Amino acid sequence: MDWQEISGNWLLIPHQPIGIIHFLGGAFIGTVPQLSYRWLLEDLAKAGYAVITTPFLNTLDHTAIARDVLNRFENLTTRLHRKLDIGYLPIYGIGHSMGCKLHLLIGSLFSVERAGNILISYNNYPIRRSIPLVEQLEIDKNFQVEFTPTPDQTHQLIIDEYAIRRNLLIRFNNDTLDQTKVLTPVLKNRFPNMISLLHLSGNHLTPLGQNIDLKMGDVLGMINLGELKEMFAPLDAVGQWFKQELSKDLKQLNQEIIRWLNPRLDQLTISN
Repeated sequence: MDWQEISGNWLLIPHQPIGIIHFLGGAFIGTVPQLSYRWLLEDLAKAGYAVITTPFLNTLDHTAIARDVLNRFENLTTRLHRKLDIGYLPIYGIGHSMGCKLHLLIGSLFSVERAGNILISYNNYPIRRSIPLVEQLEIDKNFQVEFTPTPDQTHQLIIDEYAIRRNLLIRFNNDTLDQTKVLTPVLKNRFPNMISLLHLSGNHLTPLGQNIDLKMGDVLGMINLGELKEMFAPLDAVGQWFKQELSKDLKQLNQEIIRWLNPRLDQLTISN
């Protein structure tokens, strides 16, 4: 499978997909999700899901962003159904950080059909906490700059209008930007017995992890140290251990997502 860019989306389509995933990344890194979330998304495609990820530029108008990414996604899925004749497939939204907020806005403001949403490290902070150094900008104190809708308006909108019943909320144990604790009771009150919450090891950047192939022998070979390469070759084992430690949290995240999407794939082996 190779990444393709169509209608402002990046997609991976496995043979005979069993579902469609619409992925939205975090602020700033959401501009190149096919790169920044590559390992996570490619594992989902290997599990049989057509992965569509829509890049976006972060602006103050989050409603406009939500409308734009939804329009691009729906234009693409319409084309895919016509071209591939794949029939009905369940659609799942997956978001990370700001991507969660966008999926929540989509599910609150627009009429969409979703089999469920997975919300990873939900973030709905105001602009002064979301954008680094904004406090240092010379802005007139009487001129209030904030996202649209504001964090409070977004919260109330979810309480009143959010329509996606089945949700998986994921938070990491070392994530200071996560607001899942605020979101969880809102969704559980709206859809009792339909909300799952997972606490995993990791931090806010865990979904961005990559499958790093670190081999000390290769590094030494690159700098042409001759016999020293053989002497240090056993350090390959150290490199592999380091790689496993870096990717362990992301592997667990991938496994839990796939388990929730389709329990029948519970025994799926996640690629190394």
